[in-house]
Amino acid sequence: MSNRKKSPPSKPVGLGSVLVFWPFLIFHAFLRPLPFLIRLPLRLGGDLAIAGLYAALALAVFYYVRAQPYDMAKVEEMPQRTIVYDRRGAELGRIHGEKRDVIDYSRISPDFLAAILAREDERFYNHGGVDWIGVGRAVIENLKRGGIEQGASTLTMQLARNSFPLSSKWLEFSGKFQELDRKFLEVAVAYRIEAHYEKDEIITHYVNRIFWGHSIRGIEEAARTYFEKHARDLTLSESALLAGIVRGPNAFSPFNDIEKAVRERNSTLDRMVIAGSIKEEEAAAAKKDAITVRPEWRRIFHDSYAMDAIRRELERILEEENIELGGLEITTTIDHLIQKKAEEALDAKLRQVERSPGYPHPTRAAWQALPITAKTRPAYLQGSVVAIENLTGAVLAIVGGRNADESKFNRALQGRRQIGSVFKPFVYLAAFDAGVRPNTLVSDGPIARGEIKGAGNWRPQNSDGSFGGMQPASYGLIRSRNTMSVRLGNRAGIDKVADIALSAGFETPVPKMPTSYLGAWEASTYEVASAYTVFPNSGRRFPPRIIDEIRDRKGNVLYKNDRISYEATSPGSSWTVSNILREVTTRGTAASVKSLGFNKPCGGKTGTTNDYKDAWFAGYTSSVTCAVWVGLDTPKKIIDRGYGSTLALPIWVEVMKTADKLGYKAEGLKSQLSFVECRICRSSGKRATIGCEAASESYTDNLPIDLAPPTNDLCPIHPARALEIDETSTTRPPRAQPVDETVPLTNPFREEAEAPLRALPVEED
Repeated sequence: MSNRKKSPPSKPVGLGSVLVFWPFLIFHAFLRPLPFLIRLPLRLGGDLAIAGLYAALALAVFYYVRAQPYDMAKVEEMPQRTIVYDRRGAELGRIHGEKRDVIDYSRISPDFLAAILAREDERFYNHGGVDWIGVGRAVIENLKRGGIEQGASTLTMQLARNSFPLSSKWLEFSGKFQELDRKFLEVAVAYRIEAHYEKDEIITHYVNRIFWGHSIRGIEEAARTYFEKHARDLTLSESALLAGIVRGPNAFSPFNDIEKAVRERNSTLDRMVIAGSIKEEEAAAAKKDAITVRPEWRRIFHDSYAMDAIRRELERILEEENIELGGLEITTTIDHLIQKKAEEALDAKLRQVERSPGYPHPTRAAWQALPITAKTRPAYLQGSVVAIENLTGAVLAIVGGRNADESKFNRALQGRRQIGSVFKPFVYLAAFDAGVRPNTLVSDGPIARGEIKGAGNWRPQNSDGSFGGMQPASYGLIRSRNTMSVRLGNRAGIDKVADIALSAGFETPVPKMPTSYLGAWEASTYEVASAYTVFPNSGRRFPPRIIDEIRDRKGNVLYKNDRISYEATSPGSSWTVSNILREVTTRGTAASVKSLGFNKPCGGKTGTTNDYKDAWFAGYTSSVTCAVWVGLDTPKKIIDRGYGSTLALPIWVEVMKTADKLGYKAEGLKSQLSFVECRICRSSGKRATIGCEAASESYTDNLPIDLAPPTNDLCPIHPARALEIDETSTTRPPRAQPVDETVPLTNPFREEAEAPLRALPVEED
């Protein structure tokens, strides 16, 4: 019997171990027949390799799970500029978002697509997100050079990196580990992108995201900025240049260093030859092409006051997050042809003023000649213009100064200046509502102390220093008589005047003091223009609007401005004031309108504040209302005799001439009001009595029905004979019978019926 001990029986391998370590077990079984000295090193190397595969599998699962929360829809969501169009479809500018215009695959030059692939990812169409051949090559090259000099990022990996925040905050303590973690996650997300999108879609999203320096993003914006053309029109030479500068867009920008940009172009062309995209002859020809980039003087973004107004309106309409994301298409009411004319007319007129002998203020030309370091806020003569379409409230032009690059202050919206006599028509509106008629007699004499409620010792003078006797109320507005205007305001009451101003569109409440009757308070040009639309509209007001429609890039309507309106003032009073304002442009303070070149039917009012600090003109045709202001930002006397008719009216004429030529026709100012014939007392504006007839104070008038006094509203000024006119009397004119209010006296689209008063010498206000 042998004393030799038996080896203990080997423990059976559990099923769990087999499932987990089966690669090791199979590998070890395969090596068992080999000699020990051969088996040992093979086993060590093989175990390490298998362990590495285990680690790679674990990492793959780990990063696969981490890549799942990323929303693939975000790959194609890119902040881009919002495009702003005028009413004719012309592009006015771009705002908000990033300086990018997202385009689809069909709108990209094939030469550029070939160039970017040759430069960045030659095997793009042959890998599934990671180019492992490129990875191996990069590893070998980096080992040879002893550092990390070459990367192996594919277009898909770059798209993943540009689309999502991949850096982990919990690894911030170690930059190397954080970079490694980001790279692994980038690979996992790249595979997800490849699974979700077609190859052509991936390259499209990639080229729309690329940064090209100077805040430029996307191939379309790069082509527009550098070469002033669309991406589909890029030549081979231009395509190669843009593809070449991607790796260092600011360093190789043709705006910064054209020689470096050309070098990168040539390098890209050589790569395209190697990749088989083009032939050597094509590359050689492209290298000879001269590079023509956007001239330096056109690289500066020029702001405009219209765009400033659009931004302000957009902020009121949309949520801030929607605005900042951009990518919208905004159709505005601006007519860029009228806008341009308004800008040119304003600057041309003010340059003419600045060239006048003895002009006492700094000029724009002198300011522009100053070196950059010496320039401060412009102190030269300024102005503002606002034009509005009457029957829609659409803002056609808005000019807030002579140059938006030189001064961001938008005087049309933000500038509030004393409006002077341009407010007087609203005082007359209130007076006509209170029973005054255009032919009602009003004193033009000196105002007595205590005559005007709340005025104390305030006794305004007329601008020419003279006074007159009793005159028709219309005379006071045509000639801009201060004393008559104050008396009529006093008759209506400051509360009524303030209410009418607010309803007509003045946003700032009118100060409730007698000086307000003469416009001794401040408003903007925008408010004045909007308020004046009630006159050609017979009292109806369409609130001003500058944005008509907003769509996203898919064409979905996000906002549509409905044309709403309301009755701001009584139709009869507005129509009556409008008739008088038309006479202002034929024989009043704005009578020079025809000699300036505008001979179409129009109405309006000049305004000049004390010591010629502000010059105004607000006027309208049947289609368009326009207000113009001229003055210095710090109120000072502009020039001697710097009236609204000499400074503001010429600008208005140029704008309105352009509007008329563009189809905003200045036809006769018409009304659909019904009229009634009445016998009226000149002194009271009420129904005439026998006493009025005896005093020769009565006359026949055709009044809008809403202004006609009731038949029992008799003149109280002749109390001794305050009786109705005896219709049977043969010694006195019979009282006129009112016309049926349901039937217009004449054509409902009748022109103004009253013949103008006798010609009077022009008087400035």
